[in-house]
Amino acid sequence: MPLDFKLDESFVEKYSQIKPDFGFNGLGLLTYHRTYSRLKANGENEQWFETIQRVVEGCYSLQKEHILRNELGWNDTKAQRSAQEMFARMFTMKFLPPGRMLWALGTPLIHEKKVGQALFNCAFVSTKDIDKSISDAVKPFTFMMDMSMVGVGVGFDVSGEHKIQIHQPEKDSETYVIPDSREGWVKSLELLLASYFGQHFNTNQTHKIEFDYSLIRKEGEPIHGFGGISSGPKPLEKLHEQIRTILNRVNQKNLSITVITDIMNMIGQCVVAGNVRRTAQIALGNAESEEYRKLKDYQWDSKTETYVGENAHRAAYGWASNNSVFVDNNTDFEDLAKQTAINGEPGYVFMDNIRAYSRMSDPADHKDHKAVGTNPCGEQSLESYELCCLVETFPSRAENKEDYLRTLKFAYLVGKTATLVTTTWHETNRVQKRNRRIGTSVTGVTNFIGQNSLEIFKNWLESGYKEIQSWDEIYSSWLCVPKSIKTTSVKPSGTVSLLAGVNPGCHYPEFNYYIRRIRIAKNSKLIPQLFEAGLEIEDDVMDPSSAVVSFPIHNEGKSLNEVSIWEQVSLAVFLQRYWSDNQVSCTVTFKPEEADQIKPILDFFKYDLKSISFLPKLEMGAYAQMPYEAISKEKYKQMKSKMKGDFSIQSFEDGKGEKFCNNDTCLI
Repeated sequence: MPLDFKLDESFVEKYSQIKPDFGFNGLGLLTYHRTYSRLKANGENEQWFETIQRVVEGCYSLQKEHILRNELGWNDTKAQRSAQEMFARMFTMKFLPPGRMLWALGTPLIHEKKVGQALFNCAFVSTKDIDKSISDAVKPFTFMMDMSMVGVGVGFDVSGEHKIQIHQPEKDSETYVIPDSREGWVKSLELLLASYFGQHFNTNQTHKIEFDYSLIRKEGEPIHGFGGISSGPKPLEKLHEQIRTILNRVNQKNLSITVITDIMNMIGQCVVAGNVRRTAQIALGNAESEEYRKLKDYQWDSKTETYVGENAHRAAYGWASNNSVFVDNNTDFEDLAKQTAINGEPGYVFMDNIRAYSRMSDPADHKDHKAVGTNPCGEQSLESYELCCLVETFPSRAENKEDYLRTLKFAYLVGKTATLVTTTWHETNRVQKRNRRIGTSVTGVTNFIGQNSLEIFKNWLESGYKEIQSWDEIYSSWLCVPKSIKTTSVKPSGTVSLLAGVNPGCHYPEFNYYIRRIRIAKNSKLIPQLFEAGLEIEDDVMDPSSAVVSFPIHNEGKSLNEVSIWEQVSLAVFLQRYWSDNQVSCTVTFKPEEADQIKPILDFFKYDLKSISFLPKLEMGAYAQMPYEAISKEKYKQMKSKMKGDFSIQSFEDGKGEKFCNNDTCLI
């Protein structure tokens, strides 16, 4: 089915002759071709103007479909004028939709198959109601798998601990022939869990489940629609085996924090190994729970080259989630801070502040009193089964304040339009259509404040926040939907900030001069072109199937070496006060001598923060081919001189799509 809205062809044709301004010495260009340039029907790859065309036409098609379905009156002339301005601002990267939208919007996945969740970055699901019915017991886990398989990062809690008892199935076995589809994989998980949970609810779902994997496509075959190459059934077989093993071990016992987390992490491991999507998870638990705090009580022993510690066996899959704790203004941070100082976990989520406040500079409004958790990187408060769409704006790329405020109109509109889609989950549709939550983000924050004063930035943020609220009033009325419960965020960013050539989110770059390494499949048709462009390419020491491409990067502002732990947290607090009515995703990098400052910081800023995480600064050469490596100015110039100053890339393969909300710490 063709899209309902089309941009004027003569308008688009003008942009086909303009070279896009990708950032970071070609890194942005490679990121686009590797991640977002889709194969067209004729077998050729999209160019940047065609990707933007697809996204904008998809966005306005969703609006048009909604308006016409509800007989609200559509004006083609106004829509064309608006869409052309959105196209221009997106093409020049004054703002960009989430990577999920760059990859999926305007495709049959959204407009024909109606898998609306593929547009969203992140989600959250609670386990607190797993004792209500057999359906409620398995649903948090199947939600995790379904969302992960379409690229949505999912947070979860462990509040379902001890609420149901596990019973090993004893009745005669039944065989389920697994269809070769996302739905088939998810259904197999549902049946397996129900066979262990069913007796608790006195249901007849207590047969031992066997699986027939014969219909699943073989390893190496293409996955149409979602992209990528099939792994075959092995990752799913392993997941089933792992779950059986862990549940048999706790037969006749109550479901524990550890088992809940293990199953979720195993699902994440399966999705990664399944080559369908990479995954992001956050586990949220009670700060007072010793069991929860010890989930990652293991560390790598370089002498024996094994993991050691009380939970060393969990290292095989425990990496799938970042673990954070719920805290409030009465929390004693002493022991928690000591644990965080070792490996950066747990992170901290202040649910009392999340539920009571929008921006922390405004009076308490309790708009989010139903929120129960966050997304994996912590910038979105969410109800159970709720999703969120995060759109990025780049104030450092705006011509002036007026230009930036105008850009916010279209950035906001992209996020609002995403709330019009329907997902395949009833629970999600209900909360989505009630809250209409979006997250208009600022990215390249440190680029902007490096060029301007903090006072100027505060003025832009406050004016910008008012501008978004004004447009929410206007567009909610036009669409005849509720106003959005929350509208602004600061996401950590990832590949989208690479396209625009700005620092991610509110973070400072690692160094002033550094190598940024990107991994790419060794058989990629992009490799010869990158070599021809003068880039350094070497084999991946960890993955024989991958190559590592090195880009020389120069940052003109402050680097993390020049910024204290206090300054980083203060910037997050600043953004929480004047911009984000959701949260600010901030991973604070601390030096060894700053580790004892984590507790004082949490005590001092607990009235101003909604979420925060910490990460020890890695020593240079901590492991081979690190994503960032400091280099001298001379080394930078040497690498830069070998590169062709104006190289181009032509893709010959389908873009893989960005996954969820990501950065180097929450991307698995």
